[in-house]
Amino acid sequence: MGDKPGKDMLERRKASMPKAGAAKASPKAAKTAARAAKAKRIAPKEPAKRPGSPTRQWRKECRAATSETIAAIGARLRALRIAKGLTLSAVAERTGLSPSMLSLLERGRTGPSIGTLVAICSVLGVEMSDLLGPVEASPADPVSRFASRPAITTADGVQHRILKADRLRGIEIVIDEYSPGSASAPHPLVHDGYEFGIALDNGLEVTVNGEVHRLAAGDLVAYHSSEPHRVANPGRKQVRALWVLVRKP
Repeated sequence: MGDKPGKDMLERRKASMPKAGAAKASPKAAKTAARAAKAKRIAPKEPAKRPGSPTRQWRKECRAATSETIAAIGARLRALRIAKGLTLSAVAERTGLSPSMLSLLERGRTGPSIGTLVAICSVLGVEMSDLLGPVEASPADPVSRFASRPAITTADGVQHRILKADRLRGIEIVIDEYSPGSASAPHPLVHDGYEFGIALDNGLEVTVNGEVHRLAAGDLVAYHSSEPHRVANPGRKQVRALWVLVRKP
């Protein structure tokens, strides 16, 4: 009778202690969890997709659209040249381009630079907008919406967007976007008129008569278009500029 309380207390202590099997399983489970966590940390992650990055299909569609635009511009140039009664040699002499290059342009076999198009249009007596056939805003509407304006993107990465072509006043206002390493033309060109350019970003280089002018955002450059000139972006970021071309109406 006197040993019973002692036995009961001993049994209660044994019951409160963890079982041997459970004690052994705990370190094993901890090791398994640690290995799983480590494997998760070192597992190769899938490369994150850049939001908005162009897909292969998108690039293919852009190239196709550019090719169609180049072909349409070439056909329009040929029609305008013939209407003016000019030969390839005559246009070549006045623009400084070779007849073979002009022929390639008219057949859509090569993409013209912005400077080349401006020079050819000057000889043909037309505006750049004549090559795109934009729908002009009505005279009652004083606003020209940027997104709705026609644009040309050259093969070397210059986008030329015509904001307004006012033939009555002889003024054309455009915004050019120069991708890194691009230029308005392979070499300086000349044409009729006078040009005002305002750099919207840092890094634009404008060469006039062999002198290089480096512009910062907000700087303005002005020169006679009859002077050999070229605009380039030698940097690694896109550069934009607002241009006002003045021709005698």
